[in-house]
Amino acid sequence: MVTPRCVRKCSPLFRRRAPLPGSLGMLRAARGGVRLLLPARGGGAGAEGRGGLAPAPAPGLASPPPRRLLQQAAPPAATPPAVGRWLLACSGAVAGAVVLGGVTRLTESGLSMVDWHLVKEMKPPRTQQEWEAEFQKYQQFPEFKILNHDMTLTEFKFIWYMEYSHRMWGRVVGLAYILPAAYFWQKGWLSRPMKGCVLALCGLVCFQGLLGWYMVKSGLEEKPDSYDIPRVSQYRLAAHLGSALVLYSASLWTGLSLLLPRHKLPETHQLLRLRRYAHGTAALIFLTALSGAFVAGLDAGLVYNSFPKMGDHWIPDDLLAFSPVLRNIFENPTTVQFDHRILGIASVTAVTALYLFSRKIPLPRRTRMAVTSLLAVACMQVLSSSPPSLLWFVFFFFHPLVLCSMFTRQSCLQLGSVLAPRAWS
Repeated sequence: MVTPRCVRKCSPLFRRRAPLPGSLGMLRAARGGVRLLLPARGGGAGAEGRGGLAPAPAPGLASPPPRRLLQQAAPPAATPPAVGRWLLACSGAVAGAVVLGGVTRLTESGLSMVDWHLVKEMKPPRTQQEWEAEFQKYQQFPEFKILNHDMTLTEFKFIWYMEYSHRMWGRVVGLAYILPAAYFWQKGWLSRPMKGCVLALCGLVCFQGLLGWYMVKSGLEEKPDSYDIPRVSQYRLAAHLGSALVLYSASLWTGLSLLLPRHKLPETHQLLRLRRYAHGTAALIFLTALSGAFVAGLDAGLVYNSFPKMGDHWIPDDLLAFSPVLRNIFENPTTVQFDHRILGIASVTAVTALYLFSRKIPLPRRTRMAVTSLLAVACMQVLSSSPPSLLWFVFFFFHPLVLCSMFTRQSCLQLGSVLAPRAWS
């Protein structure tokens, strides 16, 4: 048997590539692998003329090169800061929608638009005939028949524009989520976990719009057995507000997580306790704000306007007037206001305790500023809702909408302040 000339001329039989320095060089060496020198197809002088040798992969090495290995070894691309800033802007827009929705409820404007069209209603009435047609539609529903039967067209325009501004702001919020999300997705700026988070936020904002119309629809229904003032269901109102607060909190949390670096703090027992207290305080603030939706839905704030007593009693006599007892928590205006007061006092107490406890632990400057801001907002919330304060009473007398909208805004600020340190880590 004659040994091929290529083997006699090329010794040794196996040739290895020297790995380049660093992990990238090692990956390139793995990509090339160990190459076996074999005669090229066609053999003879023709093969020698073209080099005479053809590389072949050694047994056990994949060919073509393993790109999956390169993808796994490469570090994940960081999400650009623009995504975090976008989510913070969206959370601010949601907070504005919450405040505007509170003003719409206080002006009793929520039932002025009796139909819902995603695109058609974006154009408001312009001519006198269009306004009269819109007013005639409103006159067919219970709120006009029972409460506003003497309303003029000018007064109707005011409440219509209030509800119109709230709905249009909701559309702006929806576009602020969906359009940038599609752009960032197409650019490849979203990691796989971030894609799931963005999809959830966009789905929640769409659900929020549908839930808003479902809430308004409850106030347009005829109730022949009820002589009460037409109003939306307090359950649907609470669900509408609760989903908005969840959207606001999730957007704020995610945006801060992308923009602020995590604290590298030792996992001490006191730090773990502080985190648990902070999470509990956030849940309590959320529950207090949610109970405010029941107060607004039942007009329970008008039942007693004295503080700290409710009338002449610390505990009113009609606290458990409904049967079964569980109905009082959600349907008795006296109980709803009582619960809201108790939750508000508990929230302020929890915020104060959290602030005092945080002073005993070495914390970063960012966290300390957030705790101090949380306490300041809680104190402002108490002052804005305290009837004994003559200054606030005069301010409320002349500017009730400003004060009540500030009360709603401070609830969002409290919830944002407790989330600002990014999980207190």
